[in-house]
Amino acid sequence: MTHPQPLPPDMFDELCPSSLLPFRFGDKWAALVIRCLEDGPRRFSELRVPLRRVTPKVLTQSLRGLERDGLVSRTAHAAPRPRVEYALTPLGHSMLEPLEAVYAWATEHWDELLDAREQYRAP
Repeated sequence: MTHPQPLPPDMFDELCPSSLLPFRFGDKWAALVIRCLEDGPRRFSELRVPLRRVTPKVLTQSLRGLERDGLVSRTAHAAPRPRVEYALTPLGHSMLEPLEAVYAWATEHWDELLDAREQYRAP
């Protein structure tokens, strides 16, 4: 079994357009979890690297919600070392194309979104 490349720690830095998505499905972090799993199964500790702003409790809740909705599978391996891996299901993979369109939209409208948020905060 081949393993995908490690996830980059700055994959979702604070300047990532995905943090500006104007809508959420499932929960706030679901789309980011799906993106982390697009190249193959990942362990919880691997997901924590790019999702460092998410508490372990909230990440667990997101993974459980995605599993409940049939987007992510959870596989526990007993040997040779006990470990748990999360992977996209076929339904989860079907979310990648619509997510890519949303990320492209957020990238295209990045400045407008930031301006709107600044104006909203201004007194």
